[in-house]
Amino acid sequence: MSNVRPLRDKAPDSEKITINLGYVDLGRIDLLVQEGFYSNRSDFIRTAIRRQLDTHVEAVNQSIERHTMELGLRDYSRADLETLRAAGEVLHVKVVGLARIDSDVTPDLARATIGSITVLGALQASPEIRKALADRIR
Repeated sequence: MSNVRPLRDKAPDSEKITINLGYVDLGRIDLLVQEGFYSNRSDFIRTAIRRQLDTHVEAVNQSIERHTMELGLRDYSRADLETLRAAGEVLHVKVVGLARIDSDVTPDLARATIGSITVLGALQASPEIRKALADRIR
């Protein structure tokens, strides 16, 4: 039984957003779904967003480089932060995508090692870590 894990252990790999659309636009999307161009409204919206992002890929890449941000998924483990603390270093998190702080990181360790957090996307951290770093999250 030691290899059994709770079902909710895996964090979601996406973030839910809400948008408001006019009835005509919504009807047009529904028509495309009905005609089989897309599997559902979400499929249409995700496809449209990806296509729009593709038209701005160079601007996004230049901005990431200019702001020295990491793109994608970035995990911060207890071991990573303990290494930083031992070296007397402070981390400035800059991520475009998803930044995750492991659940075994204590609020004291986080405050001692994380100087600032800027995430364009989503930050996954325990409520205790979020509270401890509230003044450092931008």
